[in-house]
Order: sequence, then C-alpha cells, then structure tokens
Amino acid sequence: MINISGLIITYNEEKNIQEVLECFDFCDEIIIVDSFSTDKTLDIAKANPNVKIIQNKFEDFTKQRNIALDQAKNDWVLFLDGDERITPDLKAEIINELEKPDKKDAYYFYRKFFFAGKPIHYSGTQTDKNFRLFRKSKARYISEKKVHETLEVSGTIGELKNKLLHFSVSDYESYKNKMIHYGILKGQELSNKGKKFNLITQYSKTAFKFFKAYILRLGILDGKEGYQLSYLQALSTYETYESLKKEQK
Repeated sequence: MINISGLIITYNEEKNIQEVLECFDFCDEIIIVDSFSTDKTLDIAKANPNVKIIQNKFEDFTKQRNIALDQAKNDWVLFLDGDERITPDLKAEIINELEKPDKKDAYYFYRKFFFAGKPIHYSGTQTDKNFRLFRKSKARYISEKKVHETLEVSGTIGELKNKLLHFSVSDYESYKNKMIHYGILKGQELSNKGKKFNLITQYSKTAFKFFKAYILRLGILDGKEGYQLSYLQALSTYETYESLKKEQK
C-alpha cells in the first residue's frame, strides 16, 4: 500500500471533525490546517493519532489548501472537506487503484449531495465532481482562485466510480451564510482580475443562475430543497457582484 497523507482545512468543525478524521484511517498521517477555530475542533482532533495541526489565519481557501500540501510528507494526498465522507466501497476503490502499476496522477471523485440529510438528485449536483486524490508533485491549487478552488494537474487524470458523500447543507441558514461568503470571495477574485462592476451583468447573471439550476439542471424535481438550492446559488452570484462593487469603491 502506498503511503497517503490525509489533508483537511478547518474552521469550527466540531460537529464534523471526528467523522471525517475516521475517513483517513488508512492514511499514515493527517494534516489539519485550521483557521483558529473557537469551538472544540482542535480538542477533538488532538485526541486522534497521527494528526498534525497547523494554524494559519484565513485569507482564502486556496492558500489554506496549498499550505496543507506543503506540509504533507507523502507524494500521494487525500484531500477532504469537513462535510465529506468516504464510504467503505470508495475506500476499497482508492486502495485498489493505488496498487495498480498504471495508476493516474490525479483522480476526480463524484459527490452525492445531501440537503439537511435528504439526498439531492438534481439542481446541478448530478455532475458535481472534484479532485480529492492526487500526487502533490503533479498538482497545485491555482493561487488566483479564492473560492471554488481549482487544482492544476500536470499529469494523467482518472475518475473513481464510487461517490463521495457530501453533506454540504446541515440547515438552510448556515448554507445561506456559506453561499454569501463564497460570493464575497468570488467578487474579490474578480476585482483582482480587473473586472468592472456592471448592474446589468449582476442581474442577468443572477437570474440565469437560478434558471439554470432550477429549470435546466432540473432543480424543480428536487422539490422544496431544489428551489432553495437554486435560490441560494443565485444569491451567491448576486453577492459576488455586490462584493465586486464594494471592492471598486
């Protein structure tokens, strides 16, 4: 079995941290980059073996992730978020894949989205995937991306069949706050790229975001939760341009 470093960035994850650390039970080290949590996240984490904790003031998600990569002693890393869980089938697939002589350099994980414990089948989540397992010598998060971090891979890419469970929404209000926060960071990112605020662009992109998630990506079939998810995706887009407007004042 190839040695793997389990990586996670945290801030006030006391409800999630124990379960996600258990997902790293086949890794020979676990690296936590924490943004100075004020709850019991670190107390819980310290009780687990093979855990190394680095605290760094949060600037953006990409910087936190790259710090975790720099701290990993192994080339192969498994990067999870606090709201993600590995199933036994996915764990077995990871181990089996890494034992192959012709393995890839990075792997996409498809994710199964849950809204307050209810599985979501549409609303744009049906094609949701992210890199979670990769060789750090072949990949790096693009520094210009402050949110929805993008991994740049200079190597071969594969996909795993078993889905990662993604419990992104514990309740409506916390997810609303998360989406607003994402929008603010995205607005800062656009400002850094030299984008200019435009009111027509703000409203047209917000409206299209809702239409795309609710109609084109079939959010309407997810019932009340589909409507809420579509609305919050649109709200995040609206807040992106509010943030861009503030950055330019």
